[in-house]
Amino acid sequence: MPKIIGGSLHEHRERTRIKLFSALASLMLDRGFDAITLADIAAKAGVGRTAVYNHFADKESLLLAYMTHETQEYVASLESALEGIEDPVEQLRTYVRRQAQLKRVYRLSPGPDLRSVVSPATQAQLRSHATLVETVLRRILEQGMAAGEFAPQPLDTTVSLVNACLSTRATADGDPGAVAATEEFVLRALGAQVPALP
Repeated sequence: MPKIIGGSLHEHRERTRIKLFSALASLMLDRGFDAITLADIAAKAGVGRTAVYNHFADKESLLLAYMTHETQEYVASLESALEGIEDPVEQLRTYVRRQAQLKRVYRLSPGPDLRSVVSPATQAQLRSHATLVETVLRRILEQGMAAGEFAPQPLDTTVSLVNACLSTRATADGDPGAVAATEEFVLRALGAQVPALP
């Protein structure tokens, strides 16, 4: 019988899931999702292959659970960073900085684009995770427009444009100058009154 990690079966299951998530993340950075097997993940996590199947039916189920976990953690962290900031301009600056930090942590993994190697159902579910983060941006933009800090504009298009600005290589590399320039560019595009960069 396998050894139980932690004080209870529930704690054991949670710790095993976290070990599997960590192994998946590490392997994806090294090889890319398409080149990983469940056996690779089990070996990296230090658990038996049956332990993986006790938690997840297949590799895509593990990926979705991992993405859900990471997205929930990130959104909680983002909401915590925004807590107490009333000014929509400062909220958006915080959002941009947090997204730049996130891009540094989750660099693109090697191999084909993740969306091209998973099923259409998994693609749709991966997109829903991005929607959770976009909900925060959407709220900031709506509040800024209502307060007159941002010019009125179509929300869906604006969310897409802001996110496109945040997906540049310079921002993802964490260059402080690029992050600051991106903040100013996005704020000016929204019609916010911001001083010129030095």
